[in-house]
Amino acid sequence: MPSYGQCQEAEIGASPEACFAALTDYERLPEWQGAVKSARILERDAEGRGALVAYEVDAKVKVVRYTLRQVYDEPHRLGSEYVEGDFRDFGGEWRFAALPGGRTRAQLDLRIDPGRLVPGPVRALIADAVMRRAMSDLQSYVEVAPFLAHFSLAAGVSIAAVIGVFASPLS
Repeated sequence: MPSYGQCQEAEIGASPEACFAALTDYERLPEWQGAVKSARILERDAEGRGALVAYEVDAKVKVVRYTLRQVYDEPHRLGSEYVEGDFRDFGGEWRFAALPGGRTRAQLDLRIDPGRLVPGPVRALIADAVMRRAMSDLQSYVEVAPFLAHFSLAAGVSIAAVIGVFASPLS
C-alpha cells in the first residue's frame, strides 16, 4: 500500500524553546490543537518527558487512534515513531531553527501509511487536519498564549476557542 508524506513549514513569532515546550505538554494539547481530542502519556523517560504517548485525533473523515514513541533533541527536534493504532505506519518530526528576533522556522514532516489506498480528496482532508491545522494551531498558540495569560477567561471558554478567533482570516 502507498505511504503518503508531506512537509509543512512556517515562521513563528516565538522561540524554538516555546514551540518545543508547547508540543511536549501533551496533556494540554487538546486545549489548543483543534484536531487532537486526547493525548495521554503512557510512559515517561528518565527526564520525566512523555516517551510513549497515545493520541486520539479527529482527521475529518474519522477519529483515529494511535500511539507514538517520542524521540527528543530538545529544543530542535521532536521525532515520533509509530507503535500501534489505526494506521499501518505513521511517523514524523517537528524541527525548529532559531531565527533573528526570537522567531523560529518550524517544519513538520509526516509520513502516513493508512494500510489501504486513500483517494486524493480524502488524503487532502487528512493532510489538512493533521498537518496544516497542526502548524497553524501551534503558531497561534505560542504567539497568542503569552497574551492570554494576562486575561481571565470566562468559565467554559477554551484557549482553543480564543485562539481560533485570532487565527481565523478576516472576511
